[in-house]
Amino acid sequence: MTLLEPQWLGYLAATLTTGSFVPQAWHTFRSQDLSGISVGMYSAFTLGVALWLLYGLSLGELPIVVANTITLVLAATILARTVRARRQAAARHPR
Repeated sequence: MTLLEPQWLGYLAATLTTGSFVPQAWHTFRSQDLSGISVGMYSAFTLGVALWLLYGLSLGELPIVVANTITLVLAATILARTVRARRQAAARHPR
């Protein structure tokens, strides 16, 4: 297998895209600052990642499956924490 074969390109793309998401997720987990998170954007992003995961599973493509599994766990966790925090804030300060 050479470095220019499609599977290696998939692994490289998966490493770069998932790797670029990890620092932001880590910062969000560490700082607990969810104020800049858009629930609409994260909802669409999380759904899109879940669909990419299903696509990768249907093709049996490990690079797509691994990258999107990691990203889905991170994105879904951030989305859930954001929704929970906003609901708690709304319950404390009803309009």
